[in-house]
Amino acid sequence: MTSNLDVTDGHSGGGVPDEFAGYDDLPAVQRGGRDDSPGAPRFDGDVSALPDRACWALQNLLTRRFVSGDRQPQLWAWVAEYQDQLRIRLSELDLRLRIVDELEVAFVEQAGYESRWGRRILKREAIHTYDAILALHLAKYLRASRDERVLITREEIHELFAGVTNTIDRDLALFDKRIEHAIDKMDELEFLRRHRDDPDTFTVSPVISAVMTASVITDLQKQFEQFIGSGETGDDAPAAEAIESAGAGGDDNDDDDEGDDW
Repeated sequence: MTSNLDVTDGHSGGGVPDEFAGYDDLPAVQRGGRDDSPGAPRFDGDVSALPDRACWALQNLLTRRFVSGDRQPQLWAWVAEYQDQLRIRLSELDLRLRIVDELEVAFVEQAGYESRWGRRILKREAIHTYDAILALHLAKYLRASRDERVLITREEIHELFAGVTNTIDRDLALFDKRIEHAIDKMDELEFLRRHRDDPDTFTVSPVISAVMTASVITDLQKQFEQFIGSGETGDDAPAAEAIESAGAGGDDNDDDDEGDDW
């Protein structure tokens, strides 16, 4: 049986179907390279000089405790790509951009200097004595481990407080409750990550190594030693608020005084 279809029908002389003829004459698509030009306005009145991705990275740095390549890979890529421009914008708000490349963690911290005109942008994270003790132990626990993925159980966390129980807290039930509250706080700060299939097992986030700087650890160590030496119960007394958190924060002086006239 022969076919009625003529395979040469509808083709140009070169054997290319007519509908595709001329495609080689179209301009080639340029791939790669970064587009630093601002995109279309995101909203009515948008006058931003930064690309959209840089703006979104900035917004997330100002509203998250940190940006992690592990948890937010797209945001981390934008922060790393536009870090020079982001540093300028943050400096205008008296903020520093901290990037720990080996951990793929980025966060902002308040710059400290004296000015009656300056206002604190970051709020101070309210952590209590047991929160500070646990954060200190977790940072040391992580740094002492050579494993990339550090696991710790609820029982092991309670054992970290063994040096406190006999000298400070006599009520063991209340003591355990305070430790549990500290675990919840570390989970809220994302220093600990609960396992879905085992709520009593946690992964110690490498973020704690970035956020818990040497100065913070030194400060918390002093508080811990003072706490042990004083014999206080440490139930609701907040420790020095050594951990800063992104987000709108109040100022120590919230009056409307704008200082002297110019």
